[in-house]
Amino acid sequence: MLAACDLAFGFATRRVGAGVSLELARGETLAVLGGNGAGKTTLLRTLLGLLPALDGYVEVDGHDLRSLHAQARAQKIAYVPQQQASGFAFTVLDMVLMSRAAHLPLLARPGVRDRGIGLDALSRLGVAHLATRVFAELSGGERQLVLIARALAQEAPLLVLDEPTASLDFGNRARVLAELDRLRGGGLAIVFSTHEPEHALAHADYALLLASGRPLAFDAASTALTADNVERLYGVAVDLVEVGPRKLFVPAARGARAVPR
Repeated sequence: MLAACDLAFGFATRRVGAGVSLELARGETLAVLGGNGAGKTTLLRTLLGLLPALDGYVEVDGHDLRSLHAQARAQKIAYVPQQQASGFAFTVLDMVLMSRAAHLPLLARPGVRDRGIGLDALSRLGVAHLATRVFAELSGGERQLVLIARALAQEAPLLVLDEPTASLDFGNRARVLAELDRLRGGGLAIVFSTHEPEHALAHADYALLLASGRPLAFDAASTALTADNVERLYGVAVDLVEVGPRKLFVPAARGARAVPR
């Protein structure tokens, strides 16, 4: 579904990262991890085609991303940014229905079926009661749930999410991660960035660890996310603790000493 070959990414005046190669099939999930400034968001925006690759290439469903016009890309890839502000008084349902433009002719309005898809997406995230509220008046966590619902309503086979649980409380984090698992089980390919190694271990098939824009590891999540790799990725000593079936990374009991990256 998604492939990148020797990808270099960044901006016209600054290269952020390079050397990224990956493949992801339908029904598989990739977690991208790295410290602040490691290049996670820039990489995701390049995989989406929002930024041109500086070297290498990206393919989606066998098509070179550069060959797809905007609506064709939107039919194949849905995106959830970290946050999105709105200066207009759009309702929550209006925001969600914007994603249906990927499936409508130019200037066409969403119809009854589109509204049903939008309301269903809101319901799956537990925020259908917000449908008539003004999006700009919601809390940060509520806005994030609406943006995820908008991506679900787009009905694209590839879903890319930039730190989707960062602003959510415990219950909503669990709800979003469970929905990602359900979507993976339904055949979607999913890429999400996170600062939580445990989320990658529990909810991703593969993990890409980015350090200063370059891959520190790309492998099955359980193989890539070792204590040594997490220490090198974040520059702090950690212990890997098993709690029942779950594995957790915690600051080392011997004290939070710096680790060379």
